[in-house]
Amino acid sequence: MAYRLSSYLHVVFVVVVVVVVVWCSAACSSGISCRNEAGKPVDWFVIYKLPKYEIGKVGSGVDYMYLDSSVEGWQTSKFSVNSSEGAVANTLNQLYAGKAYQSNASVYALYNDAPPVLDYLPQYGHTKGVLLFDQSQGFWLSHTIPHFPSFPERGYLYPSSGKVNGQTALCVTYRYKRFLQIAKQMVYLYPRFYNCSVPVAFSAALPQLAQLCAGSRPPLASDRGVELLFSAKEDTFVSFVKSAHFVDDIYAGWAAQVLGADLLVETWQRGTHTLPSNCSLPKHALNIQRIRLPGPVQFWSYHDHAKWCVSQAHEDQVTCLGDLNREEAQQWRGGGLICSFNPLIYRAFRQAVDWYISC
Repeated sequence: MAYRLSSYLHVVFVVVVVVVVVWCSAACSSGISCRNEAGKPVDWFVIYKLPKYEIGKVGSGVDYMYLDSSVEGWQTSKFSVNSSEGAVANTLNQLYAGKAYQSNASVYALYNDAPPVLDYLPQYGHTKGVLLFDQSQGFWLSHTIPHFPSFPERGYLYPSSGKVNGQTALCVTYRYKRFLQIAKQMVYLYPRFYNCSVPVAFSAALPQLAQLCAGSRPPLASDRGVELLFSAKEDTFVSFVKSAHFVDDIYAGWAAQVLGADLLVETWQRGTHTLPSNCSLPKHALNIQRIRLPGPVQFWSYHDHAKWCVSQAHEDQVTCLGDLNREEAQQWRGGGLICSFNPLIYRAFRQAVDWYISC
């Protein structure tokens, strides 16, 4: 009798464990988060969209490299960035196909200084991205692609103008409390929210985000701000944001000095007003001229609209993805950097530096 009871309890225990595991898996996968190439939740991912004009060949303009914590380095995606599959589409389809934009249970904001359809207005920060979160968690997708993403009612669309140049996107999954910090950073960025919703249930905790969504500009506490952010799985990120009132190069004049690292900087280098490599301060900012990704794929900075930097010294392990070019006029624009100390991200970007200009 004791054996039968023990066996019965064992079976009950196994059934309960299976039910809990299945429920937990469903609950975890149903949360708002960055999504990988297979549509599964991930803590973070990075994509590097390749330019149409590579050294030695003309590409499609929609191929991209993918990176997250489950892979050892850049992976060539089997998807194209303009398809309805792949990490970016899977992530944004929580807003589109999931119709989160019709829900009062979540906040969303699409921002871009060059939005789709609408006219370009230079008074806003030179910044592009997407926020989507509920009172549990969500994602912050920052990117460099003009005219992207499309309005929610239209579903996922990639602009034809985004095919020519290289582009980057960083997605990080955060718990709800981190979005209270991110909302403060948005005030400095002064992004152009061309489509957004901050339901009443969130407005008391996120007054500045509600004001930006309504088209007003909250007052600034200073000319720039830094926030230490931890992803849902506690990976460390640092957000540097500057307003238009901080008139300086964000790389040489601020980030390099705070991070204590010489930075190799990749930004769109076009025209006669680009800033040269700068060694006038204790920590330097040196312009990358040529990028090399697995394949091999090589291209010039001239064809790369991405904005990122890595520490020159390997021991510093710093990587930042951002909004601003090293260009004179953009010293007068709001913009930011999201910096990581993750060795996988650092290794991927540091190996992408093919040639840079010393002072």
